[in-house]
Parts: sequence; structure tokens; C-alpha cells
Amino acid sequence: MATTVRRTVLTLPAAPVGPANPLPALRPLTAVHSVDERTKRELPREMARQIGYEPLRTLLPVRVLDGYGRERTPTAVDAVVIENDRLRVTVLPGLGGRIHSLRHKPTGRELLYRNPVLQPAGFALNGAWYSGGIEWNIGATGHSTLAMAPLHTAVVPAPDGGEMVRLWEWERLRDLPFQIDLWLPADSSFLHVGVRIRNPHERPVPVYWWSNTAVEEHPGTRVIAPADEAWHYGYERTLDRVPVPDYRGEDRTYPLGSEYPADYFYEIPAESRKWIAALGADGHGLVQTSTDALRGRKLFLWGSGRGGRRWQRWLTEPDTIGYAEIQAGLARTQLEHLRLEEGGELSWLECYGPLAVDPGTAHGANWPAVCAEVESRLAAVLPRRAVDDAYAAWRPCADSEPVRMLATGSGWGALEVLRGRYTLPGTPFDASALGEEQAPWQALLATGVYPAPRKVTPPGPTLVSPHWRDMLETAPADPLTEYHLGVAQWHAGDLAQAVRSWERGLELAPSRWPLLRALAVADTEGGHGERAADRYLAAFDDLCQESRDDGESWTAATAALGREAIGALLAAGRTAEARTVWSRLRPAVQRRGRFQLIHARLLLAEGRRDEARAVFDAGFEAADLREGGQELTELWARLTDEPLPEAYDFRIRPPEPPAGAREPRR
Repeated sequence: MATTVRRTVLTLPAAPVGPANPLPALRPLTAVHSVDERTKRELPREMARQIGYEPLRTLLPVRVLDGYGRERTPTAVDAVVIENDRLRVTVLPGLGGRIHSLRHKPTGRELLYRNPVLQPAGFALNGAWYSGGIEWNIGATGHSTLAMAPLHTAVVPAPDGGEMVRLWEWERLRDLPFQIDLWLPADSSFLHVGVRIRNPHERPVPVYWWSNTAVEEHPGTRVIAPADEAWHYGYERTLDRVPVPDYRGEDRTYPLGSEYPADYFYEIPAESRKWIAALGADGHGLVQTSTDALRGRKLFLWGSGRGGRRWQRWLTEPDTIGYAEIQAGLARTQLEHLRLEEGGELSWLECYGPLAVDPGTAHGANWPAVCAEVESRLAAVLPRRAVDDAYAAWRPCADSEPVRMLATGSGWGALEVLRGRYTLPGTPFDASALGEEQAPWQALLATGVYPAPRKVTPPGPTLVSPHWRDMLETAPADPLTEYHLGVAQWHAGDLAQAVRSWERGLELAPSRWPLLRALAVADTEGGHGERAADRYLAAFDDLCQESRDDGESWTAATAALGREAIGALLAAGRTAEARTVWSRLRPAVQRRGRFQLIHARLLLAEGRRDEARAVFDAGFEAADLREGGQELTELWARLTDEPLPEAYDFRIRPPEPPAGAREPRR
């Protein structure tokens, strides 16, 4: 059959993502993936330089998504299906363009781990993320802020004259447009994926990309890549060069062979073909390969330990198969960022498809022979030259204009194109995508004035890149403009000037709580805990008086500010005032799992240990637990010496080794 592209609708049990947190993300990132200066000094020079190159300080201008729960209901999800006689590919444009399913039609095999539910969890840089399929990560170290976001989607001409699906958006952490082209040649068993990132600015920009593929994790699943060494990164935050496949007496190419979660970044020789495969006990599975620009390959595994298994169940339904991830990126590790020069672009081609290897060879003890056989089988079904030729054929098509729109993303790209007058062939950011969030910034661009809102409402998002900051600095200095200017200055690292802007705005502000909260964060970061507590208390009181209704935006603001205020007051030892804030939260907010955890902390601070323990005994689920977070474990340890119940056991760090027991780097 000829390749076809069609729309469809999937019905999946899903928990709504909920509203964005209206408080700007001023606090520094508590990155899961980081290493200390001592570790950097012992790494290869290029790797150390790229690890140190402009790591992300804040999430601005992106907002945090932490308003989701764990109650799932059947939900219609728009999808696009790309199909030929060998593969059926299901794409979710409204959820980061994720590939939900990759089915090999001749055998009926699903090549990916296909999550049966859509359950947000706190893994993306900005919060909400879900597991499964193939996801596209751009921006900075971690899961993309676009994981739950809609992308612009259209049909464009494919290199072979048929149709392909283009996904594109404006990535806001690094202020870059990108595109992903998906097509199936009519006679191919491999999904072809062309990716392009462009830098339209007159300055270099840090770039990050990792394609993450979830594969089913069976006892016999083995992950194979052409390397005999890897960089091991665990949640103890060390980066060590280790042998492949055996490390500390275990074959780590089997995801269930490790007890604790870990990353293995494979050290693939520069001249070698870039590929990674996950094969089952029968030798069948998925292989991913690419042009050489996508140099990195990685295995992420949850391991067989109790904490890793708990996270697996947390991300899906009980009694479903777990997953591991095989990944491909621009650098050797995910801790690194590349430099993209002004006006430059990066592009490459990836291919995903089935692979079958004799099971005795695939699971053999002779690692070089295993890698050689897998590469031989890959060469037979998709030669390296064929990938390079496909890339060369795709490049002229990357500028082709859309023929038929399938879905619409955000309006931020349209605003940036309007401001910068950029010409970006192939990825039109049409003005029709501009919406309510972009409206005041469009007005600032046109008139030089940031407009006052038509009704009392929490402030919208702030744009922070240099050109918008310049416009805010020259706009009339009304309180709302000073608020946004301070956020942009804070993002730029000019913390003292940000505080001055917020203090100026506070003098005449009819709505004081956004400015007071921003100043409270500045106080916290400056070590002024008492003053921060004062300002948080005043901000929460002002918000409660200003709040107009029980609608989504006001409820989100009250919950977010109340959560921060209670934390600051408890840190200052002001327990009675923290209780006052708690009592003013809406009952529906108090019942949320995250706020039950906060309440247990409050009860313990009040000396009501038994009541705090009763919160745990009654059961709760803090939906937005962060990857690697320890708050449940730490609070339980303060309440009792009893073992941590399995329902609350998300521990994924191995025990601390004895002093001096750490292995030297190689």
C-alpha cells in the first residue's frame, strides 16, 4: 500500500494536566542531573566544557505544570496515523508530538512500550510528563517542557513524493524554533525522522536534544550499543566511566539486572555507526540508528529494586509491564549542551524499526560478537549509506511549506516571528495562533505600552529574553510593567535591579500579592528568612482579599502561594501563622495529596506527631512527586522508626558507600 496519513481519536484513561502554576518560576532549579566541580575536573575536556556551558538557571519564561491529580477518566485524544504496508505509526500532536505506538504489521508486534494510561507525573523540567512511546527532548537537561504541550502539525511533501507529517514549535527556554519530520517510505520497515533546530538570533545559543524511546522491560530484554565503555550516572550524582557489559559483577545491559535506577551513556567510537537496540529473549525488538550528528546513546533503567518498581507502578497501572528507555542525543551525556552559532542550524536523520537477531547470539557472553552481529543484521535491513542518502534526500524537503494543517500549537512562535521578522521556511508561525496570553505582549510590541488588564486576574506569563526586557525597560513604569520587568531582570541574573523594580511597583500597585511574592522569593534566596515569611504572609492575605471566585485561575494562585507561604513560615519557626494560611485554603485544595503531605509537616511542627502519623495511615498520593525527591522518606523518618510503607517508598538512591570506597574514574 502507498503511505497514508490520517487523523484519528484514541480514548485513553487520563488525568487532566490542570492549569499552569501562575507564580513565575523564580527559584533555581533543583536539578536531578548535575555533578560537582571535583567531578568535572576529572572528565574529558570537551565533556567538562559542555557540562559547564550555560546550564539552565530557571524555567523562565515557561510556567510550572503542577495542577494535575491521579484521578483518570476515559478521555478523547487526537492522534495522527502514518501507515504503509509494514508499519503503523500513531502520533499525538497535542502531547509533545509523542509517538504513542510503532506497530510492525507483518508480525503484529508493538515495538514500543505503549503506556495504557496518560498519567502526568513530576518528571519534566516544568513538572507534568508521562511515560511511554518516543518523546522529543529539546531545551535543557531533562524532559522537555513541551512534553504535554500541543505542537503545530501539518502534512508536507515527503522526499519520495508521498506525504510526511511535520511537527514544529518555538522552544522557549532557549528561544529556538525546531521541526520534526516523520515519514514512511512506501517500501520501508523504518520510520524516518528528520530533525532541524535553527538559531535565528544574532548570538550563540546552547542546544540540547535527546530522543527517548520507551521499550518493554521483560526479564530477557537486553540493550545493545556498539561500545565497550559507558558513563554511569546514578542518583548519587556521580559520573563514572565503567566497562560494558559487566560492571560490579552484573551484566548491566539487562535493565532488570540492576537494583537501582541509573543512566548508562555509551562511549561509541567516533568512526562507528551510531545505533542502539533493545532485543527480547527471542532476539526480536527495536533498533534506532541515525546520521552521525546524533552521536550519543544511552540506556536508562529503573532497576529491580523496590523504589524503582514503585515508580513504574506510579507512572501507569498496576500489573502492567514496566519499561526501560533507549535514547539518542547530540552529546555523549545528557548533562551537556552544545553551542549553536548565530544564524546556524543543526539537522540529522533518525530511523526506527524492527530487528531480529539469533537469540543465542543476541544474549551471548561474547560482547564484541554480540555487537558485531547486531550491526551486521542492521546493515542487512538498513545500510548505513541508506541512512545518509535518506538524510540527503530529506534536506531539500525541510523547507517545503505545509500542504494541510492537522493541529495548532502555541502562539509564542508567531509572536517571536512578528517581533523579529524572521523568515523560517517550512515552519510557518501564523498570526492566527496568537491568543490571550500573547495579546498584552503584542500590544507592547505595537505601542510600547504593556496594557492594564480588563479585569482583576492573576498576572499572565512574563517574557524574559533580551529584546522583551529592553521593551519593558522603556515602557511606562506602572506596577504591572514593573512586575514583569523585575521577572525579566531576575532571569538575566540582575537580582538587585529586579528587587528595585518590584519595590517600585509595590508602591502604587492595586494588586500587591504578585510583587510581594516575588520579593519574598528574593528574600529567601538572599538568606532573609524572617522577611521572606513576613512578605509571604502579607502576599497570601492580599490574594485572599483580592480573589474573585473559586474559578480555576484563582484556585491555582491560592494553592500555589499558600504552599510556598506555609513552607517559608515553617522554615522560620512561625507555626501558628502557617496554620492560619492552611485554614484559609479551600477545602478542595486541602484534600489534595500534595497538601495532605504539607499538613502532616505542619502537624509535626505543632508537636501533634500522632495526628501527623494518622495522615500517612489514612493514605494519600502526592501527585506531583519529583523524580529523585526525598520528602516522603524524610518526613516518615521524623515520625517513626518503623519501616517506610511500600505505598510511600520512592527511594531510588543506593546506600552511601563507606568513606574512601568510591571507585576511581578511568
